[in-house]
Amino acid sequence: MRGIFAGLVGHRAVVELLDRELARPTQAYLFVGPESVGKDTLAGRFAAGLLCVDSGDHDQPAVECRTCRLALARTHPDLVVVEPEGATSIGVEQARELVTRASMAPVEATRTVVLVPEAGLMTDQAANAILKTLEEPLAPVTFLLVSESEDDFPATIASRCRTVHMGRVPGDQMVAALTEKGLGEKEAESLAIVAGGRPGLAMSLLNRPDIAGFRELWLSVPEKVTPHPGDGTRLASVVIDEIKPMVDQSIDDDLPKDKKQRAKRRVEQSLLISGLEILASWYTDSASLQMGGPVRNRDLDLTSLTEVSPRRAVQSAERVLDAVVDIQANLRRELVLANLFSGLGSDD
Repeated sequence: MRGIFAGLVGHRAVVELLDRELARPTQAYLFVGPESVGKDTLAGRFAAGLLCVDSGDHDQPAVECRTCRLALARTHPDLVVVEPEGATSIGVEQARELVTRASMAPVEATRTVVLVPEAGLMTDQAANAILKTLEEPLAPVTFLLVSESEDDFPATIASRCRTVHMGRVPGDQMVAALTEKGLGEKEAESLAIVAGGRPGLAMSLLNRPDIAGFRELWLSVPEKVTPHPGDGTRLASVVIDEIKPMVDQSIDDDLPKDKKQRAKRRVEQSLLISGLEILASWYTDSASLQMGGPVRNRDLDLTSLTEVSPRRAVQSAERVLDAVVDIQANLRRELVLANLFSGLGSDD
């Protein structure tokens, strides 16, 4: 893909759509999808394209074009980036400041672009404060809101945006992109499994030596679980402690404290979800093998997969996927894991 979208991993159909939209953009876009699939990156590239009339004419905009360089660095005078106040939310005062800025004429470009990378953290009052500007802007402006779900917003906001749905990137595309980054095929395959179709997570973990150990950790959980709550709590602590260095080393130390805290929480959530999906794959392999079906984790000792009955394996996989929902709901992670591991070790 040429121009401002060059080098992005996956999402070809979405990129082609946005490439066409550059000529005649709508008033507001809502980028939604799982954490770390590239929503913020793609929204940022689209913002640069909206501000730069030459965005389709060169392959390396970040190097060759001043406008794109400024936009991608999020320092362009006509790009308004709205971040949460502190670690919690985007409040009504920020929304009012945004509205004021959006009503002004652009400084250099033909429009103002408002980018809200964590728009799901807007309070209802903040969302309502920008509603009229979405409907009737006083100056040429395009809003780019980024969140995991349309449900994060009042229906009045979501209905006024063109929703851009972004899913996970297929494994073969992830492996191809990672090998282009210089990884060997086996390393790329291991990282693609851990990333679980999330390019952002893959890029943040690039060249991490403990990727293979991460998968092995989660695949070893079934042999470690017991029905005793204390054992579940200890195993949960082990898992959290094992991924902590991966989280810490994937975050830029120069980020402000509040932004760093949010970034760490997002990476930890993505890693936990990926780990739980790997764990669920062990139980689905167990049920599938015993019913004569295929096995995803072909490097496992297949005899270990027969240590639980097919019925219990299916129930366990469902427990694990329920835990994924709890992690996504931002419940206390140590408690979610401790309850899950105790439940996996029980006889019911």
